[in-house]
Amino acid sequence: MTVDIDEILADMLNAMKTTINEDWAVVKKSANNFIQSKKYRLELLATMRLNGEISEDFFKKRMIDEKEILTSELHSIAIVNKVLAQNAANAAIKVLEDVISTTLNVVL
Repeated sequence: MTVDIDEILADMLNAMKTTINEDWAVVKKSANNFIQSKKYRLELLATMRLNGEISEDFFKKRMIDEKEILTSELHSIAIVNKVLAQNAANAAIKVLEDVISTTLNVVL
């Protein structure tokens, strides 16, 4: 089972853009660089979860790790406060989690 990781990454960036809103111009490059640098890892986790190679619990723990890393990355940009960074990271990771959940439910 596969997913279109490029589409998912674009949706993740759009979710962050919507959350960050007026500060998007400041964080856009950093957010895009982060997402692109995590492309292989996110695709690997998604594929492994869809193929049943990792458990839901393991996948969720890795998504929590990714949220924390993304939050730190966004928060490191001084204009974005911690709550806004957390909200943006949550929105981005939720996109991936929802795709995996929906795909698994369709297969079942």
